[in-house]
Amino acid sequence: MIVGEAKSSPPDGKILTVKELLADSSLTIPLYQRPYKWTGRNVTQLFNDIATHKDKPSYRLGTIVFHHEEDRKNIVDGQQRTITLLLAVRALSTLWKDKPSRKDLKNDLNLLAKNVKSSRFRFRSKISKANIHSNYHEILRIVSRSDFTEEHIDFLLNKCEVVTFSLKDVSEAFQFFDSQNARGRDLEPHDLLKAYHLREFCSDDEQIKVSTVARWENSETEDLAMLFSQYLYRIRNWSKGASARYFGKENTELFKGVNIETVKDYPYVEQLRIAHRFVNHYNQQRERDDDDDDNLDFPFNLDQIIINGRRFFEMTAHYQGMVAKYNERATEKSQLIELDKLNGYAKRILKILNSYEGRNRTGDRYVRTIFDCLLIYYIDKFGLVDKDISRAIEKIFVWAFSLRLKKSAVHLASVDNHVVLDKNMFKLIKDAILPSDFINCNLPVLQKREIRSTKTKKIEKLFRKMGYLL
Repeated sequence: MIVGEAKSSPPDGKILTVKELLADSSLTIPLYQRPYKWTGRNVTQLFNDIATHKDKPSYRLGTIVFHHEEDRKNIVDGQQRTITLLLAVRALSTLWKDKPSRKDLKNDLNLLAKNVKSSRFRFRSKISKANIHSNYHEILRIVSRSDFTEEHIDFLLNKCEVVTFSLKDVSEAFQFFDSQNARGRDLEPHDLLKAYHLREFCSDDEQIKVSTVARWENSETEDLAMLFSQYLYRIRNWSKGASARYFGKENTELFKGVNIETVKDYPYVEQLRIAHRFVNHYNQQRERDDDDDDNLDFPFNLDQIIINGRRFFEMTAHYQGMVAKYNERATEKSQLIELDKLNGYAKRILKILNSYEGRNRTGDRYVRTIFDCLLIYYIDKFGLVDKDISRAIEKIFVWAFSLRLKKSAVHLASVDNHVVLDKNMFKLIKDAILPSDFINCNLPVLQKREIRSTKTKKIEKLFRKMGYLL
């Protein structure tokens, strides 16, 4: 139980048929929900299930969680399924309007079709609009087939069911959603974090909830999963000297911190509260210079205590941008840093990392992850001072790719052990006060007899030229 939360009994679930669910004109999808991402594959699976189970007395489609707000029922969980069912009703009312021999089915379709047209569902996301258009036409194809009958329509509307949970408090709704999904539903860890931090919004930030989470909702789930598992989770854990192989639901606590509004006045929180309020105050000032249109960004750090709610979503967006700018894909396009401003071996290192023969092997990609994570962590703390960043790239390269040269095969465990058990350069950055504290560290020189790798001739040659391979 989270400190400050009142104990409450879980709500009782109410079982509704699809017809009863879609007949409710108060259903609404709040703007903070993620885009509609079901594809034709999901639609086909739904109708295959209907065909498979149509002889059963009933069939359970899943759970839907509502949050009551005035005369609306906001769908907190279950929007993908609900939208697809609405599309099915629209397609059926279009193709089957006058076909059913049963008068009750004909009336049901007409009634539900009117409700769909007057629904409060509005979609701004291009992703949602594209998937809605594509899935609607996929459903039209399915229900127009000769093997699709009145029996299927009856089963869908009257025997397919959902379990609904209605809560009047949005925080309780998200908490219930979070707890339900933590009990085994196949949600990504970042989805659970989204639910947690939505309910952690401070009262002063409620009005900007939609705009704050908009970027999150417009991000591909694969991109968010990679951001947390490959970068944020590993950097935060490695900087503490902890293992960071796989990011799962059990690791989400790493991204839960303090609620500025409810946490006690502990001394360590004061600096976070001051920064939070100063940034808010600065951005609300109207007397700033006319040419000063840019808002002040919160000064995030990769290893900082998380500020729950709004700042978590802002932090995620901040590091999405940073990773996109400084990871491997960016360096391939020469966008990492202005390459002509680099000196020493830095420019050559970036070019070789994107061209050496074995770079696309699984083990090599693991090693490249160490390089990218450590470079991002360094830039996050010390920025891009030309001379310092060039020397930092050299140190990061030697430390990360010495692992590649010494191993005939690199596994995720090898990477984890190299970081945690050997000279932990992440912890060195965490403890550093000046760039020189990191740049001036001594790294071991490899001997030719230690080399076990193949397809790394360019890297070996550069190590030798830099004086790190004898």
